[in-house]
Amino acid sequence: MNRVVIWLFLALSLSALRLTAAEPVPNVTVLEGNVLCIRPGHLTESFPEQLRALQLTNKVVGTVLDLRFVDGEGAAVDAAVKLFAAKKTPLALLVNSQTHGAAAELAGRLRAANAGILIGSANLPGMTPTDILVKVGLEDEKKFQENPFAVTATNEPVSLSAKNELLPFVDHMSEAELVRKRIKDGEDEGDDSLTPRVTPVAPVIRDPSLVRAVDLLKALAILKPSRG
Repeated sequence: MNRVVIWLFLALSLSALRLTAAEPVPNVTVLEGNVLCIRPGHLTESFPEQLRALQLTNKVVGTVLDLRFVDGEGAAVDAAVKLFAAKKTPLALLVNSQTHGAAAELAGRLRAANAGILIGSANLPGMTPTDILVKVGLEDEKKFQENPFAVTATNEPVSLSAKNELLPFVDHMSEAELVRKRIKDGEDEGDDSLTPRVTPVAPVIRDPSLVRAVDLLKALAILKPSRG
């Protein structure tokens, strides 16, 4: 009988350890070199401590707290409000109709304290309307959660040639194509300056809510630099 009790105790202890180890960790990225983006999948009591433990090498001009599709535990709210309200850089809060529980409370309290700017595709119940309302479907927002640079049917760029009749007459040959043409025609004459220059292209944020947040934070940093 004692062996059974001991076995059950060990099994429960291992289960508790697994749950602790599986506690969600916020997804943290730095966008465009100086905008911090934090995406918690679920607010837990340890969320404020997880934020304090962040070791950033970039100097950030603002923070995006993405609370779309997030709920959480109320025990995290008080400490998180104090932590974000004490920051000297501006804060943008992303919300949608699936922002619930502690996440909605956190966004509402930060907005009420004028500590954050609300941006989203829906107003939270019982709250001041979002400062910037963005029209985007939930399915697209889910895709943007996985990849903010994704192209969807709602944000695919419109072909300019369909809007401007003069464009078909403009030579859009790239520099690399011009170089290849000159080499083919024997016009290079060993000129090293004709070597094509490859410039890395930075990915473009296509998430409508996120791109507005990043642009706003960068603009605020120019108009009102942080105090350090």
